[in-house]
Amino acid sequence: MTQEIGRGVGAFFPELMLVFTIVLLIVMDVFPGKKSAYLGVSLALSGLFLAFLFTLEQYPMAGMRDGRMGIYFSGMLAVDRFSLFFKLMFVVTAVLTVLLSITEREIRKQGESEFLALTLTCVLGMFLFVAANNLLMFYLAIEMVSIPSYILSGFYRGNRRSAEASLKYVVYGAAASGMMIYGFSLLYGMAGTLDLGGIRDALAKGNFDRTAVATTVLLILAGFGYKIAAVPFHMWCPDIYEGAPTPITAFLSVGPKAAGFGALIRFFYLAMSEPDPGGTWHAVGATSWPMVLAIISVATMTLGNLAALMQTNLKRLMAYSSIAHAGYLLMGCCVLSQEGLTAILFYLAIYLVMNMGAFLVVVLVAEKTGSEEMSAFRGLGWKNAYVGVSMAFLLFSLVGLPPTAGFIGKLYLFSALIQQQWYWLALAGMLNSVVSLFYYAKIIRTMFLEGAPEEGAPAETVAFHPGFGLLLGVMAGLILVFGIYWVPLFDLAQSSASLLSR
Repeated sequence: MTQEIGRGVGAFFPELMLVFTIVLLIVMDVFPGKKSAYLGVSLALSGLFLAFLFTLEQYPMAGMRDGRMGIYFSGMLAVDRFSLFFKLMFVVTAVLTVLLSITEREIRKQGESEFLALTLTCVLGMFLFVAANNLLMFYLAIEMVSIPSYILSGFYRGNRRSAEASLKYVVYGAAASGMMIYGFSLLYGMAGTLDLGGIRDALAKGNFDRTAVATTVLLILAGFGYKIAAVPFHMWCPDIYEGAPTPITAFLSVGPKAAGFGALIRFFYLAMSEPDPGGTWHAVGATSWPMVLAIISVATMTLGNLAALMQTNLKRLMAYSSIAHAGYLLMGCCVLSQEGLTAILFYLAIYLVMNMGAFLVVVLVAEKTGSEEMSAFRGLGWKNAYVGVSMAFLLFSLVGLPPTAGFIGKLYLFSALIQQQWYWLALAGMLNSVVSLFYYAKIIRTMFLEGAPEEGAPAETVAFHPGFGLLLGVMAGLILVFGIYWVPLFDLAQSSASLLSR
């Protein structure tokens, strides 16, 4: 037992680095006295860097049952390439969020150390969420992600819009969480175990009532659907994205959403499916949950895109865009194939870059104009061509136009669907991508075709911090590079699409 715990602690080093950093941030905030303006930021970035290194060090050996990698802590957590891929994504997302927060004077005023400690606590919860191999760990992890998120969304104390966002988040989160744990309790009652592999075996061998299994799946989907903002569990998303501080909106649009997809895949592929020799899975438990996910996918992408058409606030528009992208990603979950898993991981990595890049521009413009409305972007392409063109590249990628990485990501998603003969779902995704072009093009039109200088008049210029300009250039450049040469990222996603179970 001692040897097993020792090996488990060795595999738990990335999480321990986050815990250590969180404690230091809390202790630093307790002691009075003048501190360096960026001491907390430096400490948080250092802790994230160490967590990234330890995760990267584990990756080559993940999935090998050599005493270092596998299922740990009495079957509660799995260390495999699938979970490590997501952990690397979470660290990158957190780093970008911390950097975005530097421009927010209100965050420093309210308490920068608190903000950083809460953000890293949320990241720690996401680490546990995607590695959970047990129903109890799933629930504890989703709560560890959600509770700091509630506080962060209402971080601007005294701001009514921020307080409203936090309250709505808590109410929706509590309802979804209650439904999820009730579904888990029903599943435990049927299978007699909390372990995912044991649940799969029980469902495959048992003769359970079809209605009972379907009800259980729908209740559990409430928890996962709330975390990824899928219809009909999406209603919290626009208000929270609009009311939360913009760096937190960017964080919530990528980090917890990706964690929700990682946990959803692990649960449904390991507990509700059996693998076939040909690299595909088939559903167990007398229910066709892939069709349920497909219907939710179409509803999610359609509602998200149609609602985004009417938005004038950029944060609300990006919220509905985020809902639509959840629908695209759900398409890959339905096909139950290795190609579908790879496409999801590949698209999530690209989505991280293009969405965080777009939110960086929103942060920069809001800092200069004090507004997040689309009107604040009037003439941005003339006032700062570098930022305007970079934003246009990111938006084209969100649509899925060549030669951007978003086009390649959607191409792999649609290819996985067509290989498994989900033709109608692929068609729905393509039509929705066309719809999304209209509202993204509206932003580009505002930047380049409105507010242009009159002939002969000097163009107004707007300057941004060169560090953020460099960061934006890197993200826009990655979108272009991966749109032309995506093989390394795709190989990483392909090698990570393997789930380790007991």
